[in-house]
Amino acid sequence: MRINLPEKRYYSIGEVANALDVKTSLLRFWEKEFKQIQPKKKQSGVRKYTPEDVEQIQYIYHLLKEKGLTIEGAKKELKRMPTDDPKRTLIDKLQKIKGALTQIKDQL
Repeated sequence: MRINLPEKRYYSIGEVANALDVKTSLLRFWEKEFKQIQPKKKQSGVRKYTPEDVEQIQYIYHLLKEKGLTIEGAKKELKRMPTDDPKRTLIDKLQKIKGALTQIKDQL
């Protein structure tokens, strides 16, 4: 799932929730469940999500909503991921798939 958000330094919880088509309460719940989501909070309690936070939320959304994992399953999946950028990991996997498909094509 690709979300449409303008390029900004920080996003409000409402912007992120609307982009994912979920309720803000779900994002607050995920924030408690997943240590990877740690938005900056103003003194008034207003959450501000960075683009990196949004990427993590998007990946968690993918694990829970699209792959159908449980909260515990998603936590295990996140622990198995390397500590580097999840985007980099995804690109590496896609490049391996592309290489395998190119090899199959050449054999045909």
